[in-house]
Amino acid sequence: MVFNQSRRNFIKKTLLTSMASSLPFPLLSKEKNRSILDGKTLVVLELSGGNDGLNTIIPYGDDNYYNLRPNIGIKENNLIKIDEYFGFNSGMVGLESLYKSGNVAIIHGCGYENPSFSHFTSMSYMHTAAPNSGEEYGWMGRLADHIAPGSLKNFLINIDKTQSLAVKSKFHVPIVFDKPMRFVREGAVVDDNFFTNTDIFSKTNLLKHNQKFLIDISKSAKDASNMINQAWLNYPKNTDYGLASLDLDKIAALIKANAPARLYYTSFRDNAFDTHVYQNNLHGRLLTYFSDAVRGFMEDLKKFKKLDDVVLMVITEFGRRVPENTSLGTDHGSAGPIFIIGNSVKGGHYGKMPDLINGLDEGDNLNFTTDFRQVYATLIEKWMKVDSKSILGKNFDTFNIFNKNI
Repeated sequence: MVFNQSRRNFIKKTLLTSMASSLPFPLLSKEKNRSILDGKTLVVLELSGGNDGLNTIIPYGDDNYYNLRPNIGIKENNLIKIDEYFGFNSGMVGLESLYKSGNVAIIHGCGYENPSFSHFTSMSYMHTAAPNSGEEYGWMGRLADHIAPGSLKNFLINIDKTQSLAVKSKFHVPIVFDKPMRFVREGAVVDDNFFTNTDIFSKTNLLKHNQKFLIDISKSAKDASNMINQAWLNYPKNTDYGLASLDLDKIAALIKANAPARLYYTSFRDNAFDTHVYQNNLHGRLLTYFSDAVRGFMEDLKKFKKLDDVVLMVITEFGRRVPENTSLGTDHGSAGPIFIIGNSVKGGHYGKMPDLINGLDEGDNLNFTTDFRQVYATLIEKWMKVDSKSILGKNFDTFNIFNKNI
């Protein structure tokens, strides 16, 4: 029982536990930081496991594709043609409609020098935007630190079972939750009674300050929990997200509720896209889940009149090797496409598709043609209106993918 601990040990343990699990985010008044809160919102969806870009955006116009993938190559009559060279996987009907509306930008050949083929290492590079550097903080965490002071709460939201490195920040602690109605402060009643019991604390100014801090943490945690719960309760839940919402419906609920967050991160979990064996059927289903969820998310944004305020980026840690393997799957590779989706996006192709013969390294992996940080820089500078060098450490060329009126 905490009542039997020394005051010093209790304070230390309570501070650590509260900061890790309570999520101390008091809600802001509507009058504070209005210029920040009224800004644009960035949502990132991670396709974990390493999505096979060549069977997602299929270069059916290149015979080399079929020569390298004689069994798993998607045949021309079994894909969704989007032009005379490329087609979507047949599972991507949801994304096709958005593409036809001009709201999907496909950036080809995204990767980086000296790629890692480890899931953990590669994703850490994507999360930090600092390959081979050992960077401690995530790129979205650094972006939050640059845009908003640490005193501005509820600014970063990560919907997942555990916190992503992408949102790790020096000054902000992100809200991290999986299920909205289970996002509650454990032991809140006991904490309230304990923290407000002045007999437990010495009357020294230092411990009085600690008492106030703990009371504020407890209150902040309840406020954050109430915000999440209320947003989910008020969300209509009548939009078709397909068989897997990928938590985009939860983000839509928070956006509808005008949550202060401007940065959201979620992922397709459990390395789902790690398709080493009998890839095609599984990969097609996964792309259907992804595409339908994105379509549902955009439909919700339209209903809530938020369509012009939100952009979605879809990433993965690496692509797959170009030739198929003997198990009718694909092994860990390097470069692949990134998607930018939104009503403010000028859809189409960006970057250069790697050459399937002359653009391969010695391991039959695609040599990247677009540094993935160019895509990040484009979002940071042209969507979030922030100097990307201050976040990424140096300047990167950007893409002209947004409408002029944003």
